[in-house]
Parts: sequence; structure tokens; C-alpha cells
Amino acid sequence: MLTFHLPDLVFDLLLFAAAIAAGLLVKFVLARISRRYKEQQAGQFSLWRSLLTRLGEPINIFIPLLLFNLLVPFLRLGTPYKDPIDKTVEICFDISVAFFLIAMVKVGEDYMYHRYDISKPINLKERKVRTQLQFIRKILVVLIILVAACVILLSFDSLRKMGASLLTGVGVGGIIIGFAAQRSLGALLAGFQIAFTQPLRIDDVLVVEGEWGRVEEITLTYVVLNIWDQRRLILPITYFVEKPFQNWTRTTADLLASVMFYLDYRTPVDAIRREVNQILENEPRWDKRVNVVHVTDLRERVMEVRVLLSARNSGDAFELRCKVREKIIAFLQEYHPESLPVDRFSVPQTLFDTPGAPAR
Repeated sequence: MLTFHLPDLVFDLLLFAAAIAAGLLVKFVLARISRRYKEQQAGQFSLWRSLLTRLGEPINIFIPLLLFNLLVPFLRLGTPYKDPIDKTVEICFDISVAFFLIAMVKVGEDYMYHRYDISKPINLKERKVRTQLQFIRKILVVLIILVAACVILLSFDSLRKMGASLLTGVGVGGIIIGFAAQRSLGALLAGFQIAFTQPLRIDDVLVVEGEWGRVEEITLTYVVLNIWDQRRLILPITYFVEKPFQNWTRTTADLLASVMFYLDYRTPVDAIRREVNQILENEPRWDKRVNVVHVTDLRERVMEVRVLLSARNSGDAFELRCKVREKIIAFLQEYHPESLPVDRFSVPQTLFDTPGAPAR
């Protein structure tokens, strides 16, 4: 055949070019399929589209390396050149396999995120699963990287011969590192504890350090809280193991909202009850569980009136409180202005009596 008459260097370069060309061809075909499929399935989740998106880049590297690895035995280079090339291709192939496996983990994560969607109103189970998924994905990625590193290192004969001394060094080094990184290891263990005992989950509503916000991200070392005014409060994960905090959505998102009024003793409480009922009749944020108006305290100048309401979640509860507060104040100003707090004082009768006037 003609190829056997080619110079060795030209023949080897042609093999390398063939592997690259095959990889580019696969990339072109996948890109065309992915683009067409995305246009057809726009706005919808598809496992096939996730595979094409996540595995596109790893396959673009994996296919050429696989082909070139298969073609390495046919190279005409001498042994001094062939062995380093063979070892380099083997290492690159191991790395590409690791990237391929990491992409597969992300495909599984996409599928689980679609199946357990936290955008639904009642999402307790979904938030539990998502919190665990984040930790599992990170652990799997770390394990894949560690295994790939071990495979690469053990492919060298010198490391295999030094196995006994290497294991001894790892044992001693592990003890030293363990003492030096106690806090980091404590944070890692706290992360595992939170992932599976779940005192908090993704999208939980917390009150921490006097701040109200939702859990946006949980890592192995810290938690990101999205504060109501779009600030981010970042706390070490050990904080949630060692210190108390409020979790408003621990078992359910339903909440009771209280609105406090401090009114004059002449306030008609029954009129407030009727007005609250009328406000809530056409209020979609009220979940129809609780609607109570009570006088809960008496003070020197005012009485405390509490309106207790229920809502599906903390956001609805906050908006419901604001609306009821505004409506009741407007109602009292218009129909019962005497209900608004006033300061009373009395003037002694003697101040009105003029000298010499008969007593009344």
C-alpha cells in the first residue's frame, strides 16, 4: 500500500491528523444535533439535551484521544520517542475520562433538579433532595479527581516501587495535616451533618444574626444567605451546628402573621373584626386557616389589639401584614377617629374658680 512508502514522520503526522479530524467531525455532528434539538425543545427540560450540552466538550477531547491512543501502536517512531508519547497520551486519556465522568454527574444533577423542582408552592421534599444533591455532587467530583490522580501517579514505575515508603509518608503526613487543619476538618464534618440531618435546606427562610433571608447556597464549608434587600450574608457552616437560629420553613412553609395595634380604649373591637373579615375575603395571600382579632394587653394609655392571620409562606405573610395594617388604619381614621391614641390630662377645678365666686 502507498502509506507504507511514506516517511515515518509523515506517516505519524497523518495518524495524528486523522485522530484530530475525527474529533472535529464528532464535534460538528454533535453541535448540529444539539442546536436543532434545542430549537425544537426550547423552554422544556430534556435528558437528551442535557447529555448533549454537558458531554459536548468532554467528548470533543475524549474521541480524538481515544482514537490516537488506539493508533499509538502503529506509530513508526523509535522506542525513545514512542514511549514518552504513549505515556503522555495515556495521561491525557485518563484526564479526559475524569472530565467525562464529571459531566455525567452533572447530567444526573440536571435530571434530579428537573424532577424535584423547588418553584412549586409546596416544595419541602424538593428542598430536602436538592440540599443533599449539592453535597453528593461535590463529593463525587472530588472522588473522581482523586481517583484520576491516583491512576496517573500509579502509571509510573518509580511510584509503584516506592509504594511502601509512600504509604508510610502519607500516614505520617496525614497525622500532621490532621492536627494543622482541625477547623477545616470540623467544617467538612459539619457540612456532612447538615446535608443529611438538614436543620436547614436550600430555599429555607432563616433569621440569622438579626437578618431575614433565604438559603441560596450550601457548600462544604460555608452557607450563603440571600437577605431580603439582596445583600448576601456568608456564614461558616459550623455556625449552624454550634449556634441557634430561626428556620421559618423547617417542616412547612405555612406561617402565622401577627399585626399589632395600640389603640384608645374607646375603639370598637367588633368593628375591627368585621373589617378584617371583609379585607380577607378577597385577599389571595390569606390561606383561610387563621383569622383572629383579640385584645391581648391593657396599658396605661392604650390597649393592645392583635390581628392574627395565616399565609402559605413567609413572603405572603409579610405582604398580608402590610396590607391589613394599612387598611385598618385607613378604616379607623375614616370611621372611628376616636380610636386613635390620645394623651389625656385633667385640670384641677380650682383653676377655673375666681376669687370670691360662689362654689359650684
